[in-house]
Order: sequence, then C-alpha cells, then structure tokens
Amino acid sequence: MTISVQRLANVDYVTLNRPEVRNAFNEHLIAEMTAWADRAAADSSLRGVVISGAGASFCAGADVAWMAKMAGYTRDENLRDARAAAAMFAAIDRLPMPVIAQIHGAALGGGAGLAAVADIAVAADDATFGFTEVKLGLIPAVIAPYVVAKIGQSAARELFITGRRFGAEHARHIGLVHAISPANDLYDRVNKYLIEIAVNGPEAMSAAKALIRQIANLSIAEAAPITAEAIAERRVSAEAQRMMKGFLKK
Repeated sequence: MTISVQRLANVDYVTLNRPEVRNAFNEHLIAEMTAWADRAAADSSLRGVVISGAGASFCAGADVAWMAKMAGYTRDENLRDARAAAAMFAAIDRLPMPVIAQIHGAALGGGAGLAAVADIAVAADDATFGFTEVKLGLIPAVIAPYVVAKIGQSAARELFITGRRFGAEHARHIGLVHAISPANDLYDRVNKYLIEIAVNGPEAMSAAKALIRQIANLSIAEAAPITAEAIAERRVSAEAQRMMKGFLKK
C-alpha cells in the first residue's frame, strides 16, 4: 500500500507512505488516493481529513521511475495517465468535509498541488515548496486550476515560469498556506484546527465549500440570487434550526 489511513474520532488521517522516495507520486499512489477519496466522499460519519507524509517530506512530486516510464509513453498513454492524476485532485477537491494538509519537508510539484486542494494548509516553518516542473521541460498542468484559484494569476505566473523553490513564509504570503508552525508543534497546530471545526455544523461546512465553488467565477450580480437561495435553504435546515436554538438558549 502506498498510503495508510487511520480513523480517529471521525477524522481520516491519510499518510502518503512512500518515504523512501519522499512520498513521490506514481500511478499506484494516485489510484489509491482516488479510491480513498471516493469512499470518503460517501461516508456521512466522516467529519474531517488530515493529509500528511511519512518520513522526511510531505510529497516531492512525481516519482523518478514513474517519470522514466512516462518518457516512453505514447501521447494517448500520457493522456490517460494525466487524466488519472486530474481525477485524483478533483476527488480530493470535492470532498464535502474539511481537508487539512499537514506539510513538512518538501512539497514540490504535485505535492504543492495537494496543498492547493486542501481547505486548510498548515506547514512546518522549514517546509519547502515549488512548482518545479519547468526544470524538466514540463508544466504544472493538472494542478493549475487549484493553484491559480488559491494563489492567483500573478503569483502563479512567477512561480510556474521560474520553477523556483520557496519557503513557508512566502507560501503563506501568497495564500498557499494558512498557518506556519515549528516542525515539532505541527501536529498540535493541526489539532487546533480540528478542535475548531468539531463544533461546526458538518452540513453547513459542506454547503460553504460547495458555495465557494459555485460562485468563484461569477459576478456579484450573478452570485447574488445563488447566495440568497443558499442562506434561505440553510436557515430552514434541521441542522441550522437545532444549532441556532441551542445558541439562542444561551
């Protein structure tokens, strides 16, 4: 198995488990992550997800041996391979529950893409990021929609074109990372987020994630009727009625 999944208190702790290659992606890891995400999406008891990496790094991008195979693929074989990777990122991105990336060491290429699809990214203060594909004559293609949505076109242009590596502070500055912690306190910082979301309405968090996706590229005029419908629907939901009554009683 290239990943390990542990369920604790309604949270899935998903660990990329290829430490000997710094948890680099290959076709097997991609398939296992996609299968896990599909199962998680259908699990109504799941309240959160934490994605981390075993060993010295979070995820160093693509596996060298896998890349060597891809170099000999036909265009159709490469297209099939790329579509599988795209499906994995999409499956994680559309998970209804909060997804937290717990990042240490290197988060390069697709590893930085995982930070982009996470709702909350927490990084060790010595973590290193980079969209380094151009160094190999490639481009960060399948992760681009999520990265651009997270950090904007300006930052993406500079980082995609230079392929330079950057630290946790810059990652937070551009919005790729939300919090930074000393490496030995990383788990505790992630746990604070889990405590924060544990008291929230799970349906409300799911609806909030869906609303962001729905209105992200709309004008205010286009979004207004959608947002009005969304809040009206939430107000009459059983979850909101229960939670608002509990709050008002206090």
